[in-house]
Amino acid sequence: MNILVCVKQVPGSNNVKVDEETGLLVRPKTGNKLNPYDLYALETALSLKERFGGTVKVITMGPPQARSALEECIWMGCDEGILLTDRAFGGADVLATSYTISQGIACCGDWDLILCGKQTTDGDTAQVGAETAEHLGIPHLSNVVSVIDADDFGVTVRANQEKVVVTERIQLPCLLCMESEVNTPRLPSYRRKKAMGADCIRSLGLSDLKDTDPGRYGLKGSPTKVSKVFPPEKSSGRTLVNGTADELADGILELLARRKFIREGSWDS
Repeated sequence: MNILVCVKQVPGSNNVKVDEETGLLVRPKTGNKLNPYDLYALETALSLKERFGGTVKVITMGPPQARSALEECIWMGCDEGILLTDRAFGGADVLATSYTISQGIACCGDWDLILCGKQTTDGDTAQVGAETAEHLGIPHLSNVVSVIDADDFGVTVRANQEKVVVTERIQLPCLLCMESEVNTPRLPSYRRKKAMGADCIRSLGLSDLKDTDPGRYGLKGSPTKVSKVFPPEKSSGRTLVNGTADELADGILELLARRKFIREGSWDS
């Protein structure tokens, strides 16, 4: 079974700066990490490879420094990494991102199964996996909590669908988005780090893809336009209200009215 895993490098801290003019995240060159949910997809792929044989390739879209995320995946057991990097890809929304990834996947040779994390910790949209599958024209399922069985024709999985857990048999090729409870990811191997060379990772730009129309990628290919994005204000200020129970209640009501959360005097009725 030949498996592709889609991963993303995300900021390593919640304290992320936003460019207020462009509305884009200011991604530091250091302090990044592999998206946590992608680790569960990666572990699932490696476990399936151990059971059924085949290969595991990993693909990501990002700036050149995203190569380090692919290196970590190689050290964990992946056979090859593909980095989609080009200035034309910058500023993409979920639609342009998923289209770029689908075009990159088309350059990865034969594959049977695509695995993704449920979502990323920087965007939290949980849309890219499903949209990538739609671009590729293959079936997909989200919130997968376990892979029960697999063969040359399909996979049987359990997925958390809001109030119920369903068991589904999905025909290959397909795409699955993995939940966090599916497994415990392994650690990178120091021996693989020393043994694997730089030729395990290749980079693809816009000119390497089948569709080279720049209007389908990055900001140009993104129908979603962010009017304004700004980091939330951080404040350590606080207001204390002291007194008896009645005085506390009155003080809180007056504070809420002063902050325009309720109309002044509305509680008298």
